[in-house]
Parts: sequence; C-alpha cells; structure tokens
Amino acid sequence: MTAVTDFFTFVTERWSVLSFLAYQHLSLVVQTLVVATVLAIVVGVLASRTRWGADAAQAFSAIGLTVPSYALLGLLVGILSIGVLPSVIALVFFGFLPILRNVVVGLAAVDPDLIESARGMGMSRVSTLVRLELPLAWPVIMTGVRVSAQMLMGVAAIAAYALGPGLGGYIFSGISRTGGANATNAIVAGTLGILILAVVLDVVLNLLTRFTTSKGISRV
Repeated sequence: MTAVTDFFTFVTERWSVLSFLAYQHLSLVVQTLVVATVLAIVVGVLASRTRWGADAAQAFSAIGLTVPSYALLGLLVGILSIGVLPSVIALVFFGFLPILRNVVVGLAAVDPDLIESARGMGMSRVSTLVRLELPLAWPVIMTGVRVSAQMLMGVAAIAAYALGPGLGGYIFSGISRTGGANATNAIVAGTLGILILAVVLDVVLNLLTRFTTSKGISRV
C-alpha cells in the first residue's frame, strides 16, 4: 500500500507536467498518423493499379517493419541532429507501413465486376475510385490505421531518445535514475499514461470507422 500511495502522491504532485507531456505525446501521434494515412492512401492507390506495384508495396511494408526504431532514430539524429523532426519522420515512416499494406489489400478485395459495372455506367476512373473502391476498402484501411496508431504510441516513447516530445522522456528519465528516488514512479507513470492514451485513441478510431463506413458495408 505504501508503494501505491507514493505513486499516487507522485502523480498528483506532477499532474500538470504529466498532463502536458500526455498532450504532447497524443498530439505527436495523431498528427503523424494523419500524414502517414494520407501518404499511404496515395501511394497505395497508385501501387494497386498494377500487380507488380501492389507486390512491391506489400514487400516494402513487410521489410520496413523489420527496421529497428532505435536504429532509424539514430540514423536520423546523425543526419538531422536531435529534436522533433527526427521523431516526426520516424513516426510517419512506421505509421505509413501498416496502412499502406491495408490500402493495397482492401483495394485488391474489391470485386472487379463492380468496378467494370461502374465504368460501364459512365463513371470515370477517379469517380470509381472515390465513390466505389475506397468506400468498399475503407474498413480494411481503417483497421490498418488503428494498428498503426497503437504501434506509434510505443514508437513515440522511444522518440525521447532524439529528445522528441511526449511521455517517453519521463520513462527514460526514470530508467537513467534506476534505484534513485521516484525512478520507478516516473517509469510507471509514463508507461501507464501511454497505455491510457492508446486505449482512448483506439476507441476514437473505432467510432470514427463506424461513422465513416457506408451503412451497406457495415451490415455485411
């Protein structure tokens, strides 16, 4: 009970700092997730036009996910120096990969007969993509967005290595002071904060998926 009491006292005394760091963490993840989603949709649509393009996108996504986040951050820090920019680039890169894969998979699953029927009715290629293909693939795409969001929550913590914003700095601070006063409390507070943010963001994205998915598709 003493440890729990100490932890709650620690959080209460530093609530203003923790809440600000949580805001920074969530803001970093959401903004990079939006950028990654837009890029992934554009690249995925272009890649899915040909079989070799779709295969190349899938291969790039699979290989890219094997890159250690520490290694990429270290490379970016060496090129760009420490700060927010390396963190943003790293998060966009890792967020882009799962969404790209799901964009390609979702578009590939659209029935070709439906596309041919739409084209036969006089719809242009762009109109067919916007009004038919993307809406049908949207649930799969949003699944990739949700997976990406959860992954970015963890990567954003590691971004503290490059002095990026967020709760990761609190975790690293606690680790660097292991055995010292409040070191464990700092680690636990930062970790719990990230877990809570991850759950909240996933709930929001799940609701967004429901509200933006065609009723006809959602009933399938």
